[in-house]
Amino acid sequence: MNRVLAAARLHTMNPLLTIGVPWGIATLSFAINLPIWALTGASDQPGGGITGGVISLYITVLVVFVQSVTQLLPFAMGMSLSRRTFYLGTALAALVLSLVYGAVLSALTAVENATGGWGVRLNFWSPGPFDVGNAALQVVVSGAPMLAAAFLGVAIGVVMKRWGPTGLWSLVVASILVFGGLAILVSWRRAWGDVGTWLVDQSMLTLAVAIPVVLALATAALSYAGLRRVVP
Repeated sequence: MNRVLAAARLHTMNPLLTIGVPWGIATLSFAINLPIWALTGASDQPGGGITGGVISLYITVLVVFVQSVTQLLPFAMGMSLSRRTFYLGTALAALVLSLVYGAVLSALTAVENATGGWGVRLNFWSPGPFDVGNAALQVVVSGAPMLAAAFLGVAIGVVMKRWGPTGLWSLVVASILVFGGLAILVSWRRAWGDVGTWLVDQSMLTLAVAIPVVLALATAALSYAGLRRVVP
């Protein structure tokens, strides 16, 4: 257990990168959106203005965990940590980070609601339906997608570390084909109606918690299988 904790602490060696960059980018996005909402008519939309700027936080967390595999794994193995220990430590770091970031986003959402969207009806930290109106539940709703982003980053890092640029580009092409196929599917009127009906029928817990958790578990299993054969 001590070695797993040591592996988890590796992710805190450079807090400026692992914490400062994601929150710096998210804060910059917020700082750009706030005056736009104050100076334009964006806040006049029904229910207030909604922006997807907080997605930048999730994307940068994904990139951080890509780097956790490509950069920290060789260092960890040089310290005689096994691949399994490194993986467990990384999974623990991802879980703790998701809970902490979920709590911070919940607190920011509470302040946002109390101030009327920072005085300009801006819904930034939990836009639209992702604001569930309950502080404890908000931690889970904001944290579950963060966990999925972290494990997706680990999985991408494993692909890069094991198969190099060829594996990464193959993953990119496969993703384009999959999402392109889905786009074509939903472009059909009937298929789009079926997808839209299914989405409307789902609860927010399903969309924001259950689906991200399933995605996190799937990518966690796949990344562990790949990590066992990674050469540092």
